[in-house]
Amino acid sequence: MQSNIKILLSLVVAVALLMVGYSNRGWGGFMLVLGAIVFVVLLYLTRVMKVLKAASTAPKGLISSAVMINSRLKEGMSLLQVVQMTRSISEPQGDLNAREVCHRWTDPGGAWVDAIFVDGKLKQWQMGRPESTEATQSNS
Repeated sequence: MQSNIKILLSLVVAVALLMVGYSNRGWGGFMLVLGAIVFVVLLYLTRVMKVLKAASTAPKGLISSAVMINSRLKEGMSLLQVVQMTRSISEPQGDLNAREVCHRWTDPGGAWVDAIFVDGKLKQWQMGRPESTEATQSNS
């Protein structure tokens, strides 16, 4: 819901700026403000495309070290920021249309990081490690 409010607020601000530009300088002011708005949107889209291009080179859900990623995560990070940090697109763990979505990244040693995003923001995360093979063999 908060995301919808941000989008609505952004549109209201953009329309208000367009109206101010038109009222001060006529169509020239309107076009100047419109150009600035398009520029900001293109900057954001360029950032998204760079992150996704970097993430596309890695296998889905694979990271170099789950311990390092676990230590660098901070509550409130967006999914885009986490993908930029991991350089890998996650493996979703459940319904992507839900309000609360769990994403998993795994390292070559089998350790993983589960990150729970609520409305696109990191709410909590936990790291897991596979059971060691020595402990499994000693129990047998």
